[in-house]
Amino acid sequence: MDEDATVLEQIRGLLNTAGIDYRELHHEPTRTSEDSARVRGEDIRIGGKALLMKVGGEFKLFVLSAALRADSQAIRKHFETRKTRFASADELKELTGLVPGSVPPLGRPILPFDLYVDDSITENGRIAFNAGSLTNSIFLSVTDYLKVAQPTVFRFSSP
Repeated sequence: MDEDATVLEQIRGLLNTAGIDYRELHHEPTRTSEDSARVRGEDIRIGGKALLMKVGGEFKLFVLSAALRADSQAIRKHFETRKTRFASADELKELTGLVPGSVPPLGRPILPFDLYVDDSITENGRIAFNAGSLTNSIFLSVTDYLKVAQPTVFRFSSP
């Protein structure tokens, strides 16, 4: 991927190269999953919430339905570690150049992290997410998302 391209441009390039059909929406800035669902006109469950977490000594990207919360205990158990925490806003900015709420649910080659997807994402036909900014959303089928994202899928959410 072109390091000088914006995250949105990189995502478009990745999806176009893979021949993935997607829809893009430019909208007012949204900082929360609830705001994003409202401006998209979608159920909150369709939203893919991306969380950067430090697991043991390494940052990893976790994606779950925006209607749910990450279960740190399930994550610690899966990775057999005792320590997990969310990245701070400063760490997020330093590691990705992004602000909270703008992180897309994509690891390599878009963001330099291993990618883990909660199986709640697989319960929907499509996924919507902020694509590197608070004002741009991408919609695509979950099947295509999983094909292009190539995550490890396991259950790590709670209501």
